[in-house]
Amino acid sequence: MFAVLKTGGKQYKVQSGDMLRVERLAADAGETVQFNEILMLGGDSTVIGSPLVAGAAVQAEVIDQIKGEKVINFVKRRRKHGSQRTRGHRQKLTLVRVTEILASGADATGVKAAIGTGSVSGAALASAAPKPAKPAKPAEAAAGGDDLKRLSGVGPALEKKLHEAGVTSFAQIAAWTPEDVAAFDEKLNFKGRIEREGWIAQAKDLAQG
Repeated sequence: MFAVLKTGGKQYKVQSGDMLRVERLAADAGETVQFNEILMLGGDSTVIGSPLVAGAAVQAEVIDQIKGEKVINFVKRRRKHGSQRTRGHRQKLTLVRVTEILASGADATGVKAAIGTGSVSGAALASAAPKPAKPAKPAEAAAGGDDLKRLSGVGPALEKKLHEAGVTSFAQIAAWTPEDVAAFDEKLNFKGRIEREGWIAQAKDLAQG
């Protein structure tokens, strides 16, 4: 039996016993986590989700928190003397081993959900619990958040992308590390906009009121 799961914006086809490198999860080595976004189950019979397979899940043991291969990014802007930059980046990853594929009953297992560290705040990670919940729509996720359009260069379309990535407050952006900036540059195709527009400094000022 195999499953196709989604995590960190990517899809993986897995079987029991497979070793997998995924976008960093909020979990320690030795913990068991549960991936609840299952797109497909295969084996004796095939079940395709619409978009997810109800009640299905993949459980895995966290082996270690690691980093991926170093990627060198070189940026040079035309007609701007001296405007060139070489930057290295190593993506933070989590190494997991698939232990079980559940075709049903995922809501009743009590196993901690696999949550990515780049998609939620630290407070949300600390209080995360394995409870069933419907996926939030972008509008619902943004409810009660800050008006990100106050940042330089952010319009409605870009604000929507940030909401979909789980970023809804100035405090989250103000706490970004260089690794977070590089990850969002790549994930949302910002191409240096975060540093160019000075989002982190603006977010710190706006978060303080």
